[in-house]
Amino acid sequence: MSADPVGAPRASLLAGLAALLASSGTLVCCALPALLVALGAGAVLSGLVSALPGLVWISEHKEWVFAAAGALLVAAGLAQARARRAPCPTDPALRMACEATRRASAVVYGVSVALFAVGGWFAYVQPALF
Repeated sequence: MSADPVGAPRASLLAGLAALLASSGTLVCCALPALLVALGAGAVLSGLVSALPGLVWISEHKEWVFAAAGALLVAAGLAQARARRAPCPTDPALRMACEATRRASAVVYGVSVALFAVGGWFAYVQPALF
């Protein structure tokens, strides 16, 4: 039984992309409306909400959005840890592809965590300050 040597980094990248998509939802629900209102673009926000009424649902259910994004971030973090310990192939071309996938996966995961943190700030921390 032979394991796919590039499989763990590839799975890690896919998990990171899923986490990126979910954590982007936290920005849509919380950070984007706050930014538009802060910039005095309430009319833009109103037009955006009328064009995409799903944004209201996302904002109303932000706890579920954050829970799903957090769960995906944990899963992606576990996949990152697993891929970091997985060996890369000895073939030079495959090794380069494996290492490039690992780097890309780490960057995607870092961006996901940053987006989650920004969304969390605007959803929970900033309203508590004011």
